[in-house]
Amino acid sequence: MPPVARLGSGIPLVARGREMARLRAALAQASGGAATAVLLAGDAGVGKTRVVEELATADPDALVLTGRCLDVGEIGIPYLPFAEVLGRVRDQGLLDIAGRPALARLLPELGLPTGGDDGRESSNQPPLFPTGRRSEQDVGQLQLFDAVHGLLGDLAERRTVLLVLEDLHWADASTRYLLSFLLSRLRSQRLLIVGTYRSDDLHRAHPLRPLLTELLRLPAVERVALGPFDADDSRAFVDALADELPEDVVREVAARSEGNPFFAEELLAAATCLPSGGVPSALADVLLTRIERLAPGTQHVVRVASVGGRRVSHDRLRTVAGLDDVALDEALREAVQHHVLLVGEGDEIYVFRHALLREAVYGDLLPGERVRLHAAYARYLTGRTDRGTAAGLAYHAMESHDLPRALAASVDAGQEAHRTGAPAEALRHFEQALKLWDAVAEDQRPADVTELVLLSRASWSAGTAGQPERALAFARSSARAADPADPEAAAETWRRVAQASQGLDGHDREMHEAIQRAWELVQDRPASPSRAWVLAVSASCLRYARSFALARERAEMAVRDGRASECAGAVADALATLGLLDDSGNRTESAREHLTEAIDCAVEADAVNTELRARYFLGLHHYDRGELTDALLVFDEAADRAKAKGMTWSGFGLEVRVLRALALYHLGRWDESAAIAEPPGLAVSNTVLARLAAAGTHVAVSRGHFDQAERLITELRKDWHRDLQIALITGGTGAELAQWRGKPEQAVDRVADTVEWTRRLAAEGQEGEWLLAGIRLGALGIAAHADLAARARRRRDKAGEISAVTGGGDLAGYARATAVNGLPRTGVLGPEGRAWLARAEAEESRLTGPGDPELWSRAVAEFGYGAVSEQAYCRWRLAEALLGADRRDEAVEHLRAATDFARAVGAKPLLDAVAQTARRARVTLRPDEAEPRDHVDPFTPRERSVLALVALGRTNREVGEELYISEKTVSVHLTRIMAKLGAGRRAEAVAIAYDRGLLEQPG
Repeated sequence: MPPVARLGSGIPLVARGREMARLRAALAQASGGAATAVLLAGDAGVGKTRVVEELATADPDALVLTGRCLDVGEIGIPYLPFAEVLGRVRDQGLLDIAGRPALARLLPELGLPTGGDDGRESSNQPPLFPTGRRSEQDVGQLQLFDAVHGLLGDLAERRTVLLVLEDLHWADASTRYLLSFLLSRLRSQRLLIVGTYRSDDLHRAHPLRPLLTELLRLPAVERVALGPFDADDSRAFVDALADELPEDVVREVAARSEGNPFFAEELLAAATCLPSGGVPSALADVLLTRIERLAPGTQHVVRVASVGGRRVSHDRLRTVAGLDDVALDEALREAVQHHVLLVGEGDEIYVFRHALLREAVYGDLLPGERVRLHAAYARYLTGRTDRGTAAGLAYHAMESHDLPRALAASVDAGQEAHRTGAPAEALRHFEQALKLWDAVAEDQRPADVTELVLLSRASWSAGTAGQPERALAFARSSARAADPADPEAAAETWRRVAQASQGLDGHDREMHEAIQRAWELVQDRPASPSRAWVLAVSASCLRYARSFALARERAEMAVRDGRASECAGAVADALATLGLLDDSGNRTESAREHLTEAIDCAVEADAVNTELRARYFLGLHHYDRGELTDALLVFDEAADRAKAKGMTWSGFGLEVRVLRALALYHLGRWDESAAIAEPPGLAVSNTVLARLAAAGTHVAVSRGHFDQAERLITELRKDWHRDLQIALITGGTGAELAQWRGKPEQAVDRVADTVEWTRRLAAEGQEGEWLLAGIRLGALGIAAHADLAARARRRRDKAGEISAVTGGGDLAGYARATAVNGLPRTGVLGPEGRAWLARAEAEESRLTGPGDPELWSRAVAEFGYGAVSEQAYCRWRLAEALLGADRRDEAVEHLRAATDFARAVGAKPLLDAVAQTARRARVTLRPDEAEPRDHVDPFTPRERSVLALVALGRTNREVGEELYISEKTVSVHLTRIMAKLGAGRRAEAVAIAYDRGLLEQPG
C-alpha cells in the first residue's frame, strides 16, 4: 500500500508523490531566488486543496498567503482572492497602505481615497487592454496591479512567499488580468504562485481557457495535472479512512469512487446506502449542480441517457428522446463541452464522465418519468438480435413492469451469457427468470423452457461462477422438481446435487446420499452419457471419502461407459480421478499420465470445467512435491484457459487462482501474488472468494500492511465454518501479524483457536490435506511462546518463562505428532512439511535461549526447495543464533541475504527486524556504510531522547528542563510515541519499547 500522509484536516494525502515532488521543487526554486508559478489542474474533488495544504507545510519559514474565488455568477466579485490575500497580510502587520495607497482599492473598509489627484474613487472596471477606455481608469488599474506586484516583491525580500489562488475557474475578469500581470513579471523574487482550477469546468467557451493558453507560454509557468487515483491508490485512500468497515464495503467504495477522493469520502460517510447503489445526498447535490447549468434541451437528453446506462449510442438516444439529429447534436455538443458526457470509443457512443454522475441524474428522475423512459428503451430493443440486446431488454422491461417480456428476455440473456462463457451473468439472468416464473401467466411464458430447466441451468451457472452454496441450493430445488418417471433425467439432478455438495464443508453426508440415489436410478441401465457422468461423479465422491478401491472401480467403469456413449466429458472427469488416486498411492508417473490425458480429453470435448479440474490437480501434484516452478507453470496455463473461456471466477478457476497466489508468494513474487489475490467487486462471503482473500493475507502481513490485514483477518474469521482452509490460512497469518506487531500473547491465542479447528477435523477422519497446516501452526505457536519466554527472561519473571517454555514444548509435540500422522497418506512428508517441521524444531530451541544454529541452518536448507519467502525469515533467525554463538561473520552473511530479499519484495517487518538485530550486534550490513545504522527506527531523535528520560522515571516537566523544551512539547512527543507503539499510558510505552528492543536496558 502506498504511504499515507495525514494533513491537518485529518484526510489522507495518498499517492501524490510525483505531483508533490514537482511542487516542492518549484518552491525550492523560488526560495533560491527564481520566481515561478504552477497552475494545478484537476477535476472537482480530486484533491487539489489537499495538495496545496501539504505544500504549505513544506517550508516552515515561508509566508503562505491564500485567496479563493467564489461561484457568484458569471460576473463575480472583482479581485476577491487578492482582497483575501491582502487581508491576511494586514492581519500579520505587514501591510503599509501609506507606501502603496492603491492597495486601498482592495480594502474599502479602510475608508482611504483610491482615485487620482482629486481624491475621487476610480471605477473598479476590468483591465484596460482593450482600446477606448478612459485613461484615468487605465492608470488607476495599473497602479493597483503595480502595487500588488510591489507588495509581493517586498514580502519576498524578507522570506519566501507562497501565494495560493484557489478555484480560478470562478475568477472574475479583473482577477484574471491581475494574475496575468503578475505571472508575466516573475523574475528573481523569492515567490511561488500556485493557481488551482477545475479542468472539468472549462468548457470551450470558458473565459479562463484562452488565458491559460497564454500563461503556459511564459517560461516561469508550468502546469501540473492532478488525475484520479488508480485502483491501488484508490484502495489505499479508502483504507486510510475506513474505520472498521467490512472489506467488501471498502472494495465497493474504492471501485465506485473511480479514483476521486471526494466521492470516496461521501460514499464512506453514507456507507449504509451502498447495497442499494444509491448516491449520498450531499454528493448528488454537487453532481446535479453541473446538470442544472445546462440548457433545458440538454438536461432532457442527459436524463434520457441516464436511463440507458453509463454508455449509450446516438441512434438509441435519438429514438428514445424523440429528437431530430440537429436538436440532438446541439444538446450533445453542450453536454460534451461541459464534461458531463464524453465521446466514447466506436461510432457515435457517449459515456457519462463518472458513473456516480449518471447515478445521481437517474436517481433524480420522477417515478413516472423513469418508467416511461424504460418502456421506450424496451420498445427500441424489442426484435433486435445484437449481442447484449437481450440483457438490455430484460432490464428495461423489468423496470417498466412488463413482466412477460422481462421473463422471455431474461431466459434469452441467460442462454446468450452461457454461450459466450460468462457464467456469473448467466446466473443473474436465470435467477431473474426464476423470480418471474410464477408471476407470469402460463400462456405468456416462453414455450421452449421449463422451470426445471431453469433450475438446472442456474445450478450449473452458479457452480461455474464460483458460488457453490447457490449451486447447491438450485440443485436441491431441481432434484425435488424432477420427474421420477424419467430415471436418467432424475439421476442427472441428483448427480448435480452431489457435485455441488462436494468440497463444501459439512455437506459430506448429503453428497454421498445424492450420488447413491443417482446411481440407483441408472445402475441397471445400459451405457449412456447420464450413466457415465453418474459413475464419474461417484468415483470422485468415493475418493473424497477415502474409499480408494471402489473409487478406482467406478472411475474405470465411467471411462468405459463414456467412451461407449461418446461422452468425452465424463471420460475426462474419470481420468482426472484416476490421476488423483494414483497421486494418493504415490504413483507419480501414472498420476501425471492420467491427469495429462484427462486434460487432452477435456480440451477435445470442450469440457472446460473438467479441464480446469484436471489442470488444478496436476498443478497441485507438483505443488505438494515442492516443485513450485512447475506447479506455477501449470496454474498459469490453467488461468489462461479459464480467462479465454470466461471462467476466471468459476469454481476451479478460483481454486487455481488461490494456489497461484500462494505459489507466487512462496517464490518471492509478491506483487503478482497480491494482484491475483485481490477479489473482484463481490462480497467476501462467498466461500472460494473468501479463500482467495485469505491467501492475500500472506503478502499483506509480510509487507506490513497491518491495519488492512487485521481488518481482513477479523472479517474472515466469520467464514471459518464455511471452509477450513480459510481458518488454517488466516489462523497462521493472524498469528504472524500479532508477532510482527509485538503481541505474542495474541499470536498464542490465535494459534490455539485454529488448532482446535484442526483437531476437530482430524477427529472426523478428514485430516488429510490439513496436516501440513497443522505443522505450520505449531511452528508459529512455538515462535510466539519463544518471544514470551525471552520477554519473561528480560523482566526476570521466572514463572512467566516456565509457562512460555511449557506451552511452546506442548506445541512442538503437536507439530511432531501431526507430521507422523501425515505419513500414512503419501508415505512421505513432502518438502513443505519437512521444512515447517524443521522450523518448528528450530523455534523450539529459542524457548530457552538464542536458538540452535544447526537447527536453524537445517530449516534454511529445507526451505531451499523454492520457498524463498519463508527461507528469508529462517535466515534472520539463523543469524540471531549465530550471533549468540559468537559466529559473527556467518551471521552477517545471512543478515545481508535476508536484507536483500526483504528490500526486493518490500517485506518491511522483516527488514525492520533484521536491521534491529544488526544494530544490537553492532554489525554492518552494507559495505558502503561507515557504521551500523538502524534504517527502521520508528522514533525521531527527539522522541528517542524523551522516551529514554521517561524510562528513567522523569516527569514531563523534568524531561522538558533537561532537553530545553516546553512541558507541552514533551506531552506532544509522548502522544506520538504512544501512538506508534499502540500504548495507552507512558509506563506501557516504556515496557513495549523494552520488549521490542527499542530501548536498551539500564545498567
